[in-house]
Order: sequence, then structure tokens, then C-alpha cells
Amino acid sequence: MNNTFKALIINESINGFTKEIQEINLSDLPKNDLLIKVSYSSINFKDALSASGNKGVTRKFPHIPGIDATGTVVESNSEKFPVGTKVLVTGFDLGMNTWGGFGEYISIPEKWAIHLPSDLTEKEAMSYGTAGLTAGLSVYQILQSSLVSPENGKVVVSGSTGGVGSIAVSILSKIGFDVLAISGKKENDYLINSLGAKEVVDRKDFIDMYDSKPLAKPAFVAGIDTVGGAILSGMIKSTQYGGIVTCCGMTASTEVNTSIFPFILRGVHLAGIDSVEASLEVRNLIWEKLASDWKLSNLEEISKEIGLEELPDKLDEILAGKAKGRYVLKH
Repeated sequence: MNNTFKALIINESINGFTKEIQEINLSDLPKNDLLIKVSYSSINFKDALSASGNKGVTRKFPHIPGIDATGTVVESNSEKFPVGTKVLVTGFDLGMNTWGGFGEYISIPEKWAIHLPSDLTEKEAMSYGTAGLTAGLSVYQILQSSLVSPENGKVVVSGSTGGVGSIAVSILSKIGFDVLAISGKKENDYLINSLGAKEVVDRKDFIDMYDSKPLAKPAFVAGIDTVGGAILSGMIKSTQYGGIVTCCGMTASTEVNTSIFPFILRGVHLAGIDSVEASLEVRNLIWEKLASDWKLSNLEEISKEIGLEELPDKLDEILAGKAKGRYVLKH
């Protein structure tokens, strides 16, 4: 094992924040239960925020982002994860204030890791990443409602060309739902032919149709929102009796504006989705579903493998809202 490794380092200076690929000493990593040689990571919106110097995500610099990682345990103080174990790490503090998967090694507590499911390769796991876990948690949550089924109506998904949205559309389509995909991009062929959406609506048109009144005509049995703001409130107002809307993102807004009518007249449920602190029990459940019943045949199509040198440009692309699907970083 080398004494140094490559990583994308975010540095803070008087002129702002810079992204630079550097050689890092292994001894600079904190001592923890597990030292993992990272094979793949993936890029999420939170990584882009961290790489831009957002102090709400990362407080101390220099920093290595990357909230996702798969790889092999090379040093261990854990009976659960001996040397040689393939592991999967998403969320908790990885890539936020703990150096993350954009480096070739990470050092973490054992409680952050799970065993890589036997039916997933490391690359497949990172094609899902936190986005896939979040999408899976969202789908799982709406399936808990006895009134939500493919026979009872369609599901609407926002941010449908992004990481969470694209995987949510694909999973829902795979298990039999008709999906209305909301997008601000002209990607109808991709959404319908690649992801399996039945219909596509422009986000402005969706807001005009469903967010103009305190209560809209019921149109959906459930919704998965990844952006917040007017689209989330439009989903809530247009969900039919006993339906559910999940909320996991804020790229459009941190606010939601709705009356109480959808809740007290239609019994609509609003469920927040948090993949950062989700229990290991729930994580294992969702990852096993992503590896089996919900496993997508289009993972190669909705994800693109990149190298460390391409990472700075892709982070800027995601921050600007120009990304489509998932980027998987191979070390």
C-alpha cells in the first residue's frame, strides 16, 4: 500500500475556493475503525455544494468531498468488516466534514458502512449512490400506503432528469406505475424511452396547472418531489384522496406554500425523506431491493463513468443544474 493517494482537494483562499487534484499522505487521514481503498464514488448535488465552499455543507477546508464510496477494507479494527470485505458507504458525515470518496482512500467508523450486496457490483452501487438510496426510500415510503398502487393512479416525479428523479422514474416504471415526469429540460425522448416515463410536462406548465389555487383537481395517487417550492406545493394540491407526496430536495426552493385543505379534506400525507441518517436496518433493506426486485436494467444508460481529472467540470455542471442522470467516479 502506498503512503500517498490522489484526491480532489477543495482549498479556501482570499480569492475564494479552488479545486485541485493533489497527492495526500495516508497519515493525514484520521484514525478510525476502517481504512477503505475506494474503487468508485459518485457525484451528488451536495458534493457540488461542498466543492463550491458552501459552509452549510462543509465547515473546514482544505476538504475532500464525496458523500458516496464503494471499495475494499484494507485496515480494520472491526470484526464485522475484516480486511478484504467489499463495503458501501453513503451519507452520515462522509464528504461533508469527513474527507470523502473523491479521494482514493477513506477512513471511517464501522457504523457508517454496510456490506456491498452480493448482486451489485461496485460500479452499479455507485450508479445508484445516495441518489439511488434516496429514490429507493421515496418509493418505499409511498408503497407503505394501502391506497397507492398502479391501479389507483399515476405518480408524478419532479427533477426527473437529475440523479434522484431519474432513478425514481425508472424504479416506479419497473414496478408498474404510470409516471408523469416534470422537467425543465427538453429531454422527452430520454425520459420516455430511457427512463420509462409515460408523460412529460414542463415544470412551468405544471406549476400553472396545479399551484394556482388552494386545492387543484386530483390528478395523482402519489408524488416524489426533489426540488421544493411551487412544484412541491402543486403536487400536494393535486394529490388524490389518501395519497402521499415525498420531499427530499430543495434545488428550486426551501419553501412550500399550501393551505391545509389537501391534508384535512383529502387526507394527503407529506413525508420527508432523509438518506443521511437513515438507520442501517433501513439502508440494508433498500439496498437489497435495489440489488434485486428494483434493480434497473438501464443503469449503464443513466450513468456515465468519469475520471478524477473530469471531476471539477462535472461538479460545476451539477451546481448549474445542467447534468443529466448520474456521474460515477472511477479511481
